[in-house]
Amino acid sequence: MGGGWLIGVLVEVAGEPCPLRHYFAIGHEDQGKSEWTAIDWATRAGPIASSPVAGQEPVEAIRPLTSAKMKSLGLAQGEVRELGWRHPRRWLTG
Repeated sequence: MGGGWLIGVLVEVAGEPCPLRHYFAIGHEDQGKSEWTAIDWATRAGPIASSPVAGQEPVEAIRPLTSAKMKSLGLAQGEVRELGWRHPRRWLTG
């Protein structure tokens, strides 16, 4: 079995007028554990937004990742991949 989650976290970045969404691929089946793991990693980039911004929650599980998707993109079970600020199109297809 297995699987993971694509998580987006709103991070307050110095010099930016509003928080930016930072994306993470998390190799945990449990959504809650994946969200908390993404929060832990996102704090390295800056403070997490404390409330929704323009309809986006501070922490959002964007979509589950199948085992096949994780394998094709090289994400191991239990691994965390920081995807950055750009919309992660490769992780959203199929």
